[in-house]
Amino acid sequence: MPSRSSAGDVAEGAMRSTLLALSHRKSLGRLATRVPVTRPMVRRFVAGQTLEEVLPAIEQLHDAGMGTTVDVLGESVTAEEDARAAASRYVAVLDALAAGPLDRNVSLKPSQMGLKIDPGLARENIAAVVAKAVETGAFVRIDMEDHPYTDATLGLWRDLRPVGWADGGADVGLVVQAALRRSDADVEAIIEAGGRVRLCKGAYKEPASVAYQDKAEVDEAYERLMLRLMRAGRYPALATHDVRLIRRAIEVARAEGIARDSFEFQMLYGIRRDLQEQLVGAGWRVRVYIPFGGQWYPYFMRRLAERPANVSFLLRNMWRERGRS
Repeated sequence: MPSRSSAGDVAEGAMRSTLLALSHRKSLGRLATRVPVTRPMVRRFVAGQTLEEVLPAIEQLHDAGMGTTVDVLGESVTAEEDARAAASRYVAVLDALAAGPLDRNVSLKPSQMGLKIDPGLARENIAAVVAKAVETGAFVRIDMEDHPYTDATLGLWRDLRPVGWADGGADVGLVVQAALRRSDADVEAIIEAGGRVRLCKGAYKEPASVAYQDKAEVDEAYERLMLRLMRAGRYPALATHDVRLIRRAIEVARAEGIARDSFEFQMLYGIRRDLQEQLVGAGWRVRVYIPFGGQWYPYFMRRLAERPANVSFLLRNMWRERGRS
């Protein structure tokens, strides 16, 4: 008979796979955005629908001593005009952050910029955002999506880094997913090029041929890559809510004299706020990933998949809402 913990792991894995599959169902996404009972849960992960709504959240985090990176939600666009509109929204965000002044740091997805339509379109749109970043002295992070687009994303990063990045000017960074088997080689190449990496575990359902499937293997890969990046000194962003890995990073930093200002922890808006505050209070750098916008469904479903216990929270809210009707 399987142990209770192993049965729980299997159930959680099945739930995660189901949620990740549902994240690609556009019809469900259209329905979810119109159902009022989803709003309390969505507000936990998404800072607002408009830029005006999200700016107070950014200011509040800054007042608490945290950095921020802003994500205008949207991905896998299928029309050129939507991709261009997304780039325009990022330009507007950078102008608003510079006028604040607030932390001039944004994160964008290549598929939102049109990568799945035409790589040239994505290049043009991201270049427009980078040009605004150079003008405002900002930092742009190119997110990494599912594995068929890894090489194209790396190519965009290499081609679009501003000329003055090495002299402390505006720069473009990249995301690496520890779950992908290729990530050790990618990290070495990015370090060699002087690039800045945000390391995450990976939130996409990938085949075993390209990605680790077992949680322990993903955690092992994350720790290995994390320590390599910390020791390389390229100001990595360690994107995790895993307390064991955070403690390991702090332990190594203290033991090896790695300066507190040579790396940062990154966490998602609305997740482990207590941990974010504890780290800042202890003198460690923390940056919060702040998403906003109406196209929240795929992002929201991946957050549920990362921690399926969130589903029970959503269902409780739905039940309460039903009781009021």
